[in-house]
Amino acid sequence: MLWRPALVLFAAPLLYTGDGLQAQDPLDIVRRSVERDWTDYGSVKDYIYQERTEFRQYAKDGKLSGNRNETHEILILGQRPYERLIARNGQPLSEDETRKEREKLDREAAKREHESGAQRAKYEEKRSEERQFIREIPDAFTFRLDGAETVSDQPAWVIVAEPKSGYRAVHSDAKIFSKVRARIWIEQATYHWVKLEALVLETLWFRSGLVRVAPGGTLNFQQTRVNDEIWLPSSILVRADARVALVKKVRAEFDIRYSGYQKFQSDSHIVTDHGN
Repeated sequence: MLWRPALVLFAAPLLYTGDGLQAQDPLDIVRRSVERDWTDYGSVKDYIYQERTEFRQYAKDGKLSGNRNETHEILILGQRPYERLIARNGQPLSEDETRKEREKLDREAAKREHESGAQRAKYEEKRSEERQFIREIPDAFTFRLDGAETVSDQPAWVIVAEPKSGYRAVHSDAKIFSKVRARIWIEQATYHWVKLEALVLETLWFRSGLVRVAPGGTLNFQQTRVNDEIWLPSSILVRADARVALVKKVRAEFDIRYSGYQKFQSDSHIVTDHGN
């Protein structure tokens, strides 16, 4: 992969949740969202879809100097996602590349088919551990309710999050919170984060210090309502001035788009012929 990792509708001051309880306190809204699986994380494995990741690089004069992209098909193998490359730079893979991707998929399918219950449990435990830092969000920011808007035809609270002075991260991944300011759209009925806009306030380091993102970088994340039952990612856009390997300075955009969501059925068959 290249990279991983609303109509304004100002509401009245008194807002209600789907269960009829008052929820004016933005901190309470955020806490509930974190407790209730803020991104439907556990349900993504029930869907197959495509993910297109594009990396755009710009010269000092602002002109596009480089552009490359990859498209992956996200399948379900052994009750968890598997990414298969199906296109590069807008073109389908060659017959040889397609064959190699199919062989990789077959090997992984066989491996997962023979996994023990303990091995599968270990994977789920790792996924859970990777998300522990999210629980620090209510303690890392001060929150302000800034009205409401609609996202995918659903009403959502708009909450401004400012880094809290004196906050000290417990989880190493939570250190990022003290360096960003954000606006968060949280759906009123289910407390899912359906939209996020974040601004980098202080230099961020990623990949063990090999990538540095300067202040002024932005992150935009949005979800869409699928089958009127679940919120799933629709786009992620990151704009940043970055320094790679501490040497090469680049102005870049990472643009990730998700499409083709289909409910996975246990008896679904994997299709390998993409129009060839």
